[in-house]
Amino acid sequence: MTDLETRALPFRPGPPSWPGPLRRAAPALLGYAAVRALGLAVLVLWSEARGKSAYTLLTARWDALWYTGIAELGYGYEVHLPNGDVHSNLAFFPLLPWLERLLATVSPLSYADGGFVVAVLASLAAAWGIFAVADHVYGPRVGVCAVLLWAVLPVAVVQSMAYSESLFTALAAWSLYAVLTGRWVVAGGLAGLAGLTRPVGLAVVAAVWVAGIASLAHGRRLPAGFRSFGGSRRAAAVGGARSGERAAPHEDIRRVPAPEGAYVPPGAPGVRVRRALGVFLAPLGAAGYVLWVGHRTGKGPFGYLDVQAGWRNGFDGGYAFARFTLEKFTSFPSAPAGLGLVLGVGLLVWLYVICVRQRQPLPLLVYAGVVTALALCASSYFGSKPRLLMPAFPLLLPLAQGLARLRTTRSALVVASAAVASAVYGAFWLNGSGPP
Repeated sequence: MTDLETRALPFRPGPPSWPGPLRRAAPALLGYAAVRALGLAVLVLWSEARGKSAYTLLTARWDALWYTGIAELGYGYEVHLPNGDVHSNLAFFPLLPWLERLLATVSPLSYADGGFVVAVLASLAAAWGIFAVADHVYGPRVGVCAVLLWAVLPVAVVQSMAYSESLFTALAAWSLYAVLTGRWVVAGGLAGLAGLTRPVGLAVVAAVWVAGIASLAHGRRLPAGFRSFGGSRRAAAVGGARSGERAAPHEDIRRVPAPEGAYVPPGAPGVRVRRALGVFLAPLGAAGYVLWVGHRTGKGPFGYLDVQAGWRNGFDGGYAFARFTLEKFTSFPSAPAGLGLVLGVGLLVWLYVICVRQRQPLPLLVYAGVVTALALCASSYFGSKPRLLMPAFPLLLPLAQGLARLRTTRSALVVASAAVASAVYGAFWLNGSGPP
């Protein structure tokens, strides 16, 4: 942060116009749609060659069946396994089944169809949210690259499945963008919805809370590394008001314009109220569902942990995952897989260190850190970890910056090659063991 003087900025009254932001995000959204269309086309051809239905693979296997079962019959279904484990559908958060039921009620779509529609629309919303965050912090070229990198992840096929990953990523990305631009109530509301989508909604809550506490503690002058919530390329909204214009080249702190053009101090009563309301709303979704499960099971606030234990899910600090990785080195056939796991975890840690060194906005660092920690340190099924890490899109921003520095032809070649590889791997993966 510098000690440059801040200055009043012109303010245009009225709500933001959507066509402008949509036009700005259009290259990213079109690129994302093209990559996902390629992935689905390869999946269809691969599945047909194996005598399978690609649509069934996307909408009626693994977790998708649990979600449609909740949408149709509600909660209370359990599967008792011979080893004593109890798989209860209370482990699945309710927002996706609610949306599936809503679509089935107001349209001729089935519950599975509704899940697919939600996934497709939510994936586009997630791509737009990722672009909005990256554009706000680093500019539109990095925003496009970040979206394309998210689209070509090896497990990107999950973005088109009737799973909750796309829905959660959309809510998380837009909540983070709302934090970065000072829309505290919107940020808290979206964080609450994210908490109704997946247990990792706690990461969004943590980001909103840390941002709110830091903003409250530091007021107008934010700490070094916080980057005014918005990084070095975009104007920040300090204290909770909106700002949509690009910052001057060396401008890291801005005054917040009021509708009538007067300066609004970051500690103004209206700002404090909106910030407090956003912080209050953020945990309501996750807390409400967890407490409801505890009441439903009769086991109090920790009832949801017992439900997860029935699935052999828990947080052990990464012990089970470390043991699983080390066991891969006990024989030659599995040693390459173990080496791949070590390299993969090392890559994640390296990317996060780069994010910290580049002084990403604090909400992004908190969010990405919590998502990564929960994914790697949980004792859940290890094959699920790649898709559990998929919402941690801030980790892609350093790679997006590197891709954006390349000439357009080279970056297009890199993305196209990765898109083909992702499509082939997704089709192979989904026709095989798939994402449990």
